[in-house]
Order: sequence, then structure tokens, then C-alpha cells
Amino acid sequence: MSITGTLFRSDRRCLYKFVVNMGWKGMAGFKRFQKRKMIGELFPAFQFISVTNDCNLRCQGCWVSKGEQAGSLNIDQIHAVINESKKHGSYFFGILGGEPLMYPSLLEIFRKHPDCYFQLFTNGTLLHDRIASDLRKIGNVTPLISLEGDEEVADIRRGANHVYKRTLSAIETATKHKLITGVAVSVCKSNLKMAVSDDFVQMLAKKGILYLWYYIYRPIGENPSNHLALEVAEIEKLRIFMVEGRRKFPVVLIDSYWDADGNPFCPAAEGLSHHINSDGYIEPCPVIQFASENIKDGNLKNVYEQSDFLRDFRKRVNNKTNGCVLMEDPAWVANFAQKHHAVNSSNRAGMPEALHTAASFPSHSSCLRIPEKHFAYRFAKKRAFFGLGAYG
Repeated sequence: MSITGTLFRSDRRCLYKFVVNMGWKGMAGFKRFQKRKMIGELFPAFQFISVTNDCNLRCQGCWVSKGEQAGSLNIDQIHAVINESKKHGSYFFGILGGEPLMYPSLLEIFRKHPDCYFQLFTNGTLLHDRIASDLRKIGNVTPLISLEGDEEVADIRRGANHVYKRTLSAIETATKHKLITGVAVSVCKSNLKMAVSDDFVQMLAKKGILYLWYYIYRPIGENPSNHLALEVAEIEKLRIFMVEGRRKFPVVLIDSYWDADGNPFCPAAEGLSHHINSDGYIEPCPVIQFASENIKDGNLKNVYEQSDFLRDFRKRVNNKTNGCVLMEDPAWVANFAQKHHAVNSSNRAGMPEALHTAASFPSHSSCLRIPEKHFAYRFAKKRAFFGLGAYG
């Protein structure tokens, strides 16, 4: 089935919300962001919101830590963030965790804002028929289901049993209910061969997914598993696979790292997106867990505008690297946060000190500049926020 065929196989309500809320509003919101940026305003084009830090799995390289107990955002705080964002033309939100399906009022958020579009980042183990049926009725949500390896690798990566089969079941459940469904892969040494396999992509296409989102593994968190980090040649292999695959596979291949001309960039350093964690702290991105501001500090636009931390982060990182500064120079991140008296928002005591001795790794800036070859991808990356996510 072609990409167009997969789209039109989707539920009509889901397709309408995808085209209008994500497509049309997304492009309009991106243009408003570009205009704001030209005059020095800081409000991002879209935001990632971690509704909870609770999770039912313990994955290698996961940056989310519960601390002494799980924490979650108050639902009124979430509504306030979304309502304020809409005033500035931002209608797209990535919903993260932990595992967001463990947040009791999750569906209420989606129902409350039918004019928005939400990307639900989930491990899939809790995505059953009832949830999928509700998401179909609501219509403005695309589940992005993480698939981290085959039967053997997935269990090791996820710290649980039978995760691969449970993930495939979630994908089948989502597509059975005609949801616009995506699959995410955090590409590392243990799953690289699978990730860049034609058979893997074709298998997912046959299951009815619309898009496949590739991230580069970041060795951080309580179990960083440094041995899984990719080398330069492996990052380049992934990049080439995506560029070539966009011309032959019947699914949309998305990355978070390169523009239409193949130049690397950091979405957070561009101000394109930022992350609100489960305690309300506003972080540059989900993996850089320092903050000087919290959504409790007042009007969200004022908080963004008055943030010396975020403003300086954009300036300094863009002058330092086009890649992931946390991977390339973790000690710099710790020093930068200390300079701004930023809060350690990770729930991991000693995290800032650990960054001073943490290993550095190549990121997407180490890859050769490989321009997009497919005209649709070039257009989308130039005109919208397509493929410019900050998660990973």
C-alpha cells in the first residue's frame, strides 16, 4: 500500500484532524514562529509535555527518573499551557512520559482541545482496544509507538519480558482502529541492523503504519549503557538509509536532525521546540534536564520571553555545534547550567556532577552533508516543522 493509500485508509475524523490541525495549522504556526524569531521573540512553534514521569518499563538510556515517587502535572496546568500556546498559533504538542498512558486524565486533555493535534509517545504495552477506540473517536491523536529491537534485543533494551510481541500487538491494534500510526526507533548498536533493513520497514508498512521516526540513541539517565552509542560511520549509514528510503518505501521516514540540504541542527537551539517536564520545569529539550523557569511562574509567553537561560542556550549552542551538545560535550552543559544557576530537573541527585566526567559521543553533526533527494521531503522541511522534532 502507498503512503496515500495508508492515509485514506485511516478513519475519516482522524484524517480530517491530521490534515487540518497538524498539516494546515502546523504550517501556519511554523510561519508565525519564523516571524517571531526574526524580531527576537522566544515562544516555540510547538512543545513537548511530559505529563508524568511514571512508567511500567525501565529502558536503557532513558533520561526519565521518578526519584522517591512518581510525579505528574496537574491537568489544569496542562490545559493552561495548551490554551496559551494556541494564542500564539502553536497547535501541535508531543505528549511524553514516562509512559503517558499511565496518566489518568490523558484522554481528557485530547477531548478538551479538539482544535489541536497531539503526538502520543508510548511504549505501546498499554495501548489496548478500548484506548484505541477512544482515540479514534477523539480523532486528534497520532500514537507514536516505540519499537526498540527484535524479540531478544527489545527485552534487554526495555528491561521487561515479551516487549517485542506486545509492541507489535499495539501497532496492530492502532492500525486496526484506523488511527494514523507511527513507529519510533531509538537507533543504537544493538538494533541498527534491524533499523536499516528493507524487510523491517516493509513489515511495518504491511501493518499499516503511516510513518517511521528514527532517533539516535543518547546514553544518559540511570542506565546510560554507553556501549550502545553509535559511531560516526553508523550515523552516516542511518542517514543514507533514510534519504534513499524516502524514494522507495511506502511509509514516511522522519528524522529529527537534518534540514532539507542535509545540514545538521538542534531544534532546541533554534527555539523551534522546548520541553515541559512532569514538575513543570521548562527545559531546552527532554534530554537536557536543567531549567531556570517553571510554568508556575506566570504567563507562559512572559516566562519564555524573560528566560535568560533559554535565550543564552540558543546563542551559545548555535555558536558551538550544530549537533547534540549533550552528546558531544556533557561537561559544557553542566557548566552552562551552573553559570545560570539552573535547577537540576532530572530527579537524579548528582546528575550535574556526573556530566563533568561523562563520556562524549559523536552526534548527527559528524555525518556527511547529504541533501534530501525527494521533492516532498525538501518542501516539507523548508515550509513546515515536519521532521524537526526535538525528542530523542
